[in-house]
This record gives sequence, C-alpha cells and structure tokens, in this order.
Amino acid sequence: MTEPNQEAMHHPHHHLPKRIILVRHGESQGNLDTAAYTTTPDNKIQLTPSGLAQARQAGNHLYNILSNDENKNWRVYFYVSPYDRTRSTLREIGRSFKKERIIGVREECRVREQDFGNFQVKERMKVIKESRERFGRFFYRFPEGESAADLVCTEDCFLQNAKSTSIVGFLESLWRDIDMKRVHRDPSHDLNLIIVSHGLTCRVFLMKWFKWTVEQFEHLNNPGNCEFRIMQLGPGGEYSLAIHHTDEEMLEWGLSPEMIDDQKWRMHANKGDWNEKCPWYLDEFFDHVADSDRESDDKENGSSGMCE
Repeated sequence: MTEPNQEAMHHPHHHLPKRIILVRHGESQGNLDTAAYTTTPDNKIQLTPSGLAQARQAGNHLYNILSNDENKNWRVYFYVSPYDRTRSTLREIGRSFKKERIIGVREECRVREQDFGNFQVKERMKVIKESRERFGRFFYRFPEGESAADLVCTEDCFLQNAKSTSIVGFLESLWRDIDMKRVHRDPSHDLNLIIVSHGLTCRVFLMKWFKWTVEQFEHLNNPGNCEFRIMQLGPGGEYSLAIHHTDEEMLEWGLSPEMIDDQKWRMHANKGDWNEKCPWYLDEFFDHVADSDRESDDKENGSSGMCE
C-alpha cells in the first residue's frame, strides 16, 4: 500500500465525499416564456442557446474549483434529474471533465422538478401562483400536482411505509451508496458528488440536510440558472456552505444571520455535535425553558435563585 493510501485509510472521514454540489439547470424555454408549458410537457422543456452556454461555463467553473485542490486525485460522480433540461445541462457540464475523472452517472427521479400538473394554461397558472404566495410556498399544492412538502416525502411514502419517492428517500439512498462505497472505491481520491437538478429541489435538499424549518424555507431564494451550492466537508466530518461561499452570497440566497452562524459552526464541528446556540433546535419553539430544575423551583417559590 502506498503512503497516500495509508493516510487516507486512517482518516476517519476518508469515505465521505469532499463536496456535495447542487446545480440548477441552465436557462430553459420555460424560463424564457411560460407559454412553453401549454404545449410541451414539463419534462420535455429544452434549454435555450443561452442555457447551453451557461452549462458549459458552469462546467468550466466547477472543473477549476476541483482541479485547484492540493489532492490532484479527485473524482466526480453525477446524479441527474430525468428532465431533458437537466440532462442537457449535465451533457454540457461534462465537456469540461476527462473520462478518467468521472466515476459514473445515475439518473435519479427523486431529484426531479416539482409536479405542477400536466399542460399548464398560462392565465390559470398566473392565478394559481398568486394563490401560492398567499397560502405559503412550502405547503401549497398545485391542482393535479405537488407541493414542496410532497417533495420532502410524498403520501405514498407513508402508505408504503418506505421513503422511496422523495428527497428523504434520495438522501437515504445517497448515504447507502456512500457507506457501501458504490461511488468511492479508492480512499486516496477526493470524491465530489454533483447533483444536477431544479431550483425548488435544491432548496428542499438543503432544508432536509441542515434541518431548516418551514419558516426558514419560505425565505429561501431559488438558485439562478446554472448557479450551484457547494456543501464542503470540514475536518470534523460536518458539511458546511460557509467553507466555499461568503456571507454575502448566503444572505442573497435567503439565509438569516443565525443560519449563516450555524454554517460557520459546522465548518469545524465534529460529526454528531450539537450546536447549542442554534435557536431552531430548541429555543425557537418555547417562550422560556428553565436551564435547570433548580431555576424552575426558584421561580415557582418567588426566589431569584441568588444567595442572600
């Protein structure tokens, strides 16, 4: 065994991907004109020439990020939504990578777009989307379609007692692939998972991964076409957006200062650690929780708990 392999084998997180990168597809005909959905199924919507150029540029950008690592033995594994616009985006991104760098590709239905129904009548969809803003973007279910909540785990998940048709199911499969080393066979290689998907799906993925609340989700903004979010592995085994991205970027995405502080904490946290300063893990759900039984007893007895 070579010396680099020995070091990798003794690293407690050698089998984990160095990065998980979420990429939204390039500009599509539907982004340019929503009338495209009235005659073309959502999954058949194509990229525009600008969208193809965006995808090629994103590929170059991603390649430059990965190739600038100290470890030159990096590899990529792709997951892609089955929609035409995501597969075309992947095809253009792939032009920047040599075949030896790509471990594999898997089409994954569970990272597809939210279902808005079948053919969409433009005027009707405008009214529906106005209703969604009043109702709330997470729970609003499109007629004959889905809500963002459905993407987390559909009703079928609960009926079948199996999380197989949702982001939750995808995350479970992702961890299973990692644990069984299906996507990372050589521990001396830095593995990068790139998920080519859709704006809402990327937001739901981040929500579930970082355990953000519905209220926090409602403030998130969609990534732009071919924008990406890089979750990078810290030395303690936690993933963080703050390793690669700036505070200003995360604020533009809709993260609150508290959410950004949590990302910074994750940069150096050990896997499984509990962030006691994270309000949505406890304090946000209560008006007041006593620190101890003694503090609670003192308040009931009208004492400040201080020695007299």
